[in-house]
Amino acid sequence: MVVQHNLTAMNSNRMLGITTGAQAKATEKLSSGYKINRAADDAAGLAISEKMRKQIRGLTQASANAQDGISAVQTAEGALTEVHDMLQRMNELAVKAANGTMSESDRAAIQSEVDQLVTEIDRVSNTTKFNETYLLKGSNGGTAGKLTYKLATAAMNSAGVASDINFDAKTGTASKAMTSMAPVALGAGAQLGDQTISSAISTVTNVAGKTITIGQTTYVFVSNTTKVDGAPASLSKLSVNAAVKEINDAGNDNLKAFSSMDAMMAEIKHKYGEDIKTVTSYTEGSSVKLKFEAFADVNDAIDLSLHVGADSSDDNKIAMNIAQMSARGLGVNGLDLSGDNDKKATAAIDVIADALQKVSDQRATLGAIQNRLEHTIANLDNVVENTTAAESQIRDTDMATQMVTYSNNQILAQAGQAMLAQSNQSNQGVLSLLG
Repeated sequence: MVVQHNLTAMNSNRMLGITTGAQAKATEKLSSGYKINRAADDAAGLAISEKMRKQIRGLTQASANAQDGISAVQTAEGALTEVHDMLQRMNELAVKAANGTMSESDRAAIQSEVDQLVTEIDRVSNTTKFNETYLLKGSNGGTAGKLTYKLATAAMNSAGVASDINFDAKTGTASKAMTSMAPVALGAGAQLGDQTISSAISTVTNVAGKTITIGQTTYVFVSNTTKVDGAPASLSKLSVNAAVKEINDAGNDNLKAFSSMDAMMAEIKHKYGEDIKTVTSYTEGSSVKLKFEAFADVNDAIDLSLHVGADSSDDNKIAMNIAQMSARGLGVNGLDLSGDNDKKATAAIDVIADALQKVSDQRATLGAIQNRLEHTIANLDNVVENTTAAESQIRDTDMATQMVTYSNNQILAQAGQAMLAQSNQSNQGVLSLLG
């Protein structure tokens, strides 16, 4: 019997330490829900699990990318739905204007609506965007949404009016002030601006308004007429419309008068309709100015490459190309249904048909891409689910099994503590020998 070394107590203490350590790990796994909380728990399992987590999180984001792609497609396709409706209305108007029962004034009214629809088609193309990305403006030199106006500028140069309509390279707009016309006597040899009225007009009347010269043509907006002071009382005052008619009947092709600003601006737009989208007026200080907005050049299709995989390979890219759906891109810029016969309107029917086909082709392409993306999302979500299940097998704690281990260690810990207490009491027997 020895007292220097209590081997029984030492053994009990060592085993109790092992049990306590095992119980601590079991407690950690039960509280965290993971059976791998550090690399030491399972080095190989941790590496495999992290690779799976990379795939799971990457594929989850890829699924979100594909869903964003569907949202972009739906945005573009929704805008093109309205473009389709406008083109269908334009076709209806063209067929109407092509009928021989239409007068020149009827076709002018139809042309006014067509001009508005063409402008709106161009506006839809220039403003439709998803998450700050323009969808229908195309790409210029790899830059999405960048517009240029070289064709319109060249057309103005060719027409000899570049000094009057000088488009800004960035905005495609130009402005020119109208000149206030002092009242002048309208009659034989009268001067209107720098234009001479050659025909004799029996009624002497003062004409007031504004003029603007573009190239060789002076456009006159007649705003008021008054009888000249001192004229014989027998001479009556001309109405504005009568004065406009007298000016236009004077035989000067370079002088055109109008009784409304809108009619004058419509005439200017009509003359340069393939390149000028809108003509509007505005006041700047005491000056009235006309603003000209050009149709942009045709861009390449925009390429929205959707990344729908966890890896960087090209197989995980889905290309989505959307052509520029502007008025010039569809070929309806400058669409003309006016005139005293049906020739222009009849020709416009084919132009609109081509535009309708372009929009139909683009919408069909977008619809096909949306269907593909929906299948892509279903596949990605399936892979994520199954990979998550596999990763769970490696990393997650089996709570039932681990609870059995925990209970077992708890019993062993209690037993170990009891045995350690008994071992510490075993040396007390030495005292009986000393009695």
